[in-house]
Amino acid sequence: MKKISLAWQILIGLSLGIAIGAIFYGNASVQNYLQPVGTIFIRLIKMIVVPIVISSIIVGVAGVGDIKKLGKLGGKTLLYFEIITTVAIIVGLVAANLFHPGSGIDMGALTKGDIGNYLSTTEEVKSHSLADTFINIIPANIIDSLAKGDMLAIIFFSVFFGLGVAAIGEKGKPVLAFFQGTADAMFFVTNQIMKFAPFGVFALIGVTVSKFGISSLIPLSKLVFTTYGTMLFFVIVVLGSTAAIVGINIFHLFSILKDELILAYSTASSETVLPKLMEKMEKFGCSKAITSFVIPTGYSFNLDGSTLYQALAAIFIAQMYGIDLSLSQQLSLMLVLMVTSKGIAGVPGVSFVVLLATLGTVGIPLEGLAFIAGIDRILDMARTAVNVVGNSLAVIVISKWEKQFDETKAADYLAEVQQREPVVL
Repeated sequence: MKKISLAWQILIGLSLGIAIGAIFYGNASVQNYLQPVGTIFIRLIKMIVVPIVISSIIVGVAGVGDIKKLGKLGGKTLLYFEIITTVAIIVGLVAANLFHPGSGIDMGALTKGDIGNYLSTTEEVKSHSLADTFINIIPANIIDSLAKGDMLAIIFFSVFFGLGVAAIGEKGKPVLAFFQGTADAMFFVTNQIMKFAPFGVFALIGVTVSKFGISSLIPLSKLVFTTYGTMLFFVIVVLGSTAAIVGINIFHLFSILKDELILAYSTASSETVLPKLMEKMEKFGCSKAITSFVIPTGYSFNLDGSTLYQALAAIFIAQMYGIDLSLSQQLSLMLVLMVTSKGIAGVPGVSFVVLLATLGTVGIPLEGLAFIAGIDRILDMARTAVNVVGNSLAVIVISKWEKQFDETKAADYLAEVQQREPVVL
């Protein structure tokens, strides 16, 4: 018997979902049948994310046991995140100015989507400051934070709990063993849930295509091509150069994360791959403590694909309305995005919410977002995949920076991955 690899299973599910969605475009009954399947898959993933993050961080931090080292690690991590996301914003602005994706578009031919769901959270983001981000990291009630899935608060609590376990020495060993067992058990559960991934992908992409159809892409095809091309440039050139500086081939990282990239792209959800991402980065030679800290934190502070898209989309809307933004206005836009895009990953439709909170600061009409709402899912798929690559590379960079990267382990795991065939016996 031949077994098809997970990557091929997901691709098959993606292709079938697109075909079914296109055939039954506009058919609400198809959406009613498929949506529950996609929702079940996403919920299964969300169910395991918090336990894995908590247990992994506690075990990793307890292994370090030094608050000074953790403070140094946190400072370097946030510095790296700020540099890379700022570069992403600049790349998005430059691409929009070079290719003018919004120029010459007939707005009368576009269909407006509903952005009402995002407006309720926009005021909160408008008042969002860097100080608020750091204040909100500290949970007033950890049970409430766990229920809401507030990742920054969960990370903060887990770090301090891990330090406490390390500080009590022998008394903490049973607690440490419990969380190590929890982490191992949850990674096993993750592998079982991933067997359902092709069905989840099939359902999610089928619903998307059946709602909006392939035809909705045509009027905004220039925006789609510009976004995809710019993100490809950012990953290959910017992240590729960053990887080369620390001695990593970015294409090797692609081969290691093949399954996760396809899944993240198909579902447009970073959460679906977070557990496997942490597992694979450890296998690739990154420190457990660094992996368990950097990856969850990156989902709030290192959204490379999202920040690039926000910059590009803002200029696109301005061009669509014939608004010529000056250099100073674009610099202002960049500075606002640097603040508003941090620490709000838990907000639904984060890129739309950030854009709604940002556009008005430089005089761009907010209603312009309604014209691209219909194809946002297609764009979200690309920016999610870029976010995954960016966060994976961040773990490697910080591990190298801290001299906690196991080169031998990395080489062995890479060789193991490259020896696998797409179809295995």
